[in-house]
Amino acid sequence: MSLNEPRIPRVVIALFVVALVAGFAQFGAVASLEDVARHFGHPADQQSLQSVVGLSGSQLGVGLAVLRLASLGALPLASLADQWGRTTVLRRTLYAGLVITACASLSPSYWIFVACFALARPVLSTTSAIVQVITVELSTTTLRIERLVIVSAGAGLGAGLAAIVHGFVRGPNSFRWLFALAIVPLALVAPLVRRIPESVTRRESTARLGSVPRSIRTRLAIVGLVVFVVGVIAGPASGFTFVYGEGVLKIPPNVVAVVVTLSAVTGLIGLWLSRLLDRVIGRRRTIFLGVVITAVAATIAYGGGEAAFVAGYMFGVLAGGLLAPAVAALSTELFPHTHRATAAGWVVVAGVFGAVVGLIVFGLVSDVVHVTGAGSLRVPALVTFLPLVPSVALVWRLPESSTMALA
Repeated sequence: MSLNEPRIPRVVIALFVVALVAGFAQFGAVASLEDVARHFGHPADQQSLQSVVGLSGSQLGVGLAVLRLASLGALPLASLADQWGRTTVLRRTLYAGLVITACASLSPSYWIFVACFALARPVLSTTSAIVQVITVELSTTTLRIERLVIVSAGAGLGAGLAAIVHGFVRGPNSFRWLFALAIVPLALVAPLVRRIPESVTRRESTARLGSVPRSIRTRLAIVGLVVFVVGVIAGPASGFTFVYGEGVLKIPPNVVAVVVTLSAVTGLIGLWLSRLLDRVIGRRRTIFLGVVITAVAATIAYGGGEAAFVAGYMFGVLAGGLLAPAVAALSTELFPHTHRATAAGWVVVAGVFGAVVGLIVFGLVSDVVHVTGAGSLRVPALVTFLPLVPSVALVWRLPESSTMALA
């Protein structure tokens, strides 16, 4: 689909804002997890993670895994975008996700909190997936990665904003204020979403819910495996960040918020590197390098004291910026127009299963180790993050998509 040049900047800005808002709403649960655990948990006497933050590693891991598992609902919702149109599904899922997230502010218990976010997660995951699909479809081959960098920056900025708000809005119910804020952007995004043009019609699409042609299934399976491995690492790497930093290392939340703010610089460096390396070494090598850096950075963050945590976190944000545009491009460019949103839904599913596996393994190992204090999550990090990294080499079985025209 082509657009008149003057309209492209407005569309990109609209997609950036939508990605930012969805990122803010999705990351609120992770950013506030340490506060939620203390509010609803009951510290134990034995030496364990529960004695420090109020909930056991397995409770935290299972709760986060449930949130990730709920994203499986993104598959049928994203598939609907191949039948109903991109903007129709984008608008409905974004609005629903923001409203449900705001309702989580009323949670009376930890598991009700989990349930609320489990309802919000699939619709917001669908929003994020459709934003990437639309960005690719409204971009030329040469501008594709640049616009994916912009959208990825929006998602990262939204997540960082949630962490910053959490760090500076303190009090016994501060996490409730964070969740309630998700309702505020509704008035802002509504007119912006209406500016995004539609790129598919009912006549164009032959897709059924969740189905993809046999000719692209092998390609989709390889992309899914790569995203699965990224999920195994990224799930615990982001999910336990604030529990470890604030709950175990006792870093004040406002200091963590400053670190998150400063990490925006490394995130921007990562996005710039993604754009540069995409042109120099291509999508596949960029993805492999990003996965390796993510695994190493997460292991450093959980393997030592405050300095290691800060260094690992900031390099992890850099790796996330490096990975996000390349993975988004690979997850959409390789599939035909009529099934692109459905394929994006399957990619979300792969990432969900990866994150669930990573969170559960990480949480269970942390309970078995029975170590507290600095470096207490070193063994869970080593066991969870490093073994699967070599399998990402399968990305070389995919075609290099940086010069491909969209089908």
